[in-house]
Amino acid sequence: MEPFKQCPKCRFPWPARADFLADPHLTLVGYQVNFKALETGLLMFNHICKTTLALPVRAFRDLYDGPLFTERAAGGADCPGHCLHQSKLDPCPARCECAFVRHILQLIRDWPKTNGGGPRPPLE
Repeated sequence: MEPFKQCPKCRFPWPARADFLADPHLTLVGYQVNFKALETGLLMFNHICKTTLALPVRAFRDLYDGPLFTERAAGGADCPGHCLHQSKLDPCPARCECAFVRHILQLIRDWPKTNGGGPRPPLE
């Protein structure tokens, strides 16, 4: 069975998404929006081995069960511009089609971390 994700540098595998999200050696550091296809935007994570992993929003889409808006507010008066800045992970108050991604970012940032996860590569 394929793991949910494997680190491209140290090859550490996360068997399931829950393992990935609970790993204290991963930090959500950015979001690269794709306005044409929001679910293909990339969530960026730094790993303890000093590499960055990118996963598409669609890998976490089912975490959100709130309303979906059809209008995009990006660039409008109600838009704080978070999606335009990769490292800006704050929630968005706008009624925007991108808002569900901002909610997913908050869920991931607040996900409880565990002390497990197996052996780690030595820090260089």
